[in-house]
Amino acid sequence: MPTLLIAALVVCTMIPVLSPVREHISGQAREAGVHVAGEAGMRVAGETRPREPVRAAAMRMPADPEPPPAHVVVDTFYVTVGIEVKDRLLPYEDDVVIKPTRLAPGVELDAQGNLRGKPRIPGSFTEPVRLCDGAKCVEQPVTLLVYDYVSWRPRQLTFPGRVGMRLDGHIGVEGGPSGVPPTFTVTNARTLPRGVSIGPDGQVGGIPTAAGVSRVPVRICVAGNCSGVVVTLFIA
Repeated sequence: MPTLLIAALVVCTMIPVLSPVREHISGQAREAGVHVAGEAGMRVAGETRPREPVRAAAMRMPADPEPPPAHVVVDTFYVTVGIEVKDRLLPYEDDVVIKPTRLAPGVELDAQGNLRGKPRIPGSFTEPVRLCDGAKCVEQPVTLLVYDYVSWRPRQLTFPGRVGMRLDGHIGVEGGPSGVPPTFTVTNARTLPRGVSIGPDGQVGGIPTAAGVSRVPVRICVAGNCSGVVVTLFIA
């Protein structure tokens, strides 16, 4: 009987000590990244963060369909209400038969590919045009963007330069419908100084090879609203 009492007293004396000892061991285990029984969450030896769930493989989306091939050089035309349209639809292939089509109120496409008429109302108009080459026919969408009249003027018409030095200028326009690119056409290429060119975007460039003054006629069009100007180049 005395032996049992002594054993019970020893066990009772050790109980307060076991809890801090267990906490100390658990703390060391947590620092080492080892799972300790009774802790919340899942831990694996060597890891210090809970594992993230595996993400599902991303679904492969179908690719966007490719646009149909173009059969004409230009399929969009910019024009102005009340101004005669003078454009042409140019197929890539020779000997193509074009079916006459009404493109917009007041504008027709004839069998030779000429756009004729005066647009009556502003807006965006797209019509399929039938093109036939022998027994094969395709439909080519053609868009007519019709703008209200907006005046414009050239930004620069005089350009100085030096022989042997690269010329870098731009005619440009001020005004006109917003977002409509102007086009520039030299109507007499023989008037250009040697080594100099004026592109369809109005860029004046090249390396002049001779001194002199040149006056070059240029036709500028903004949405079918065209005007002729003279570009002067002074080469020293």
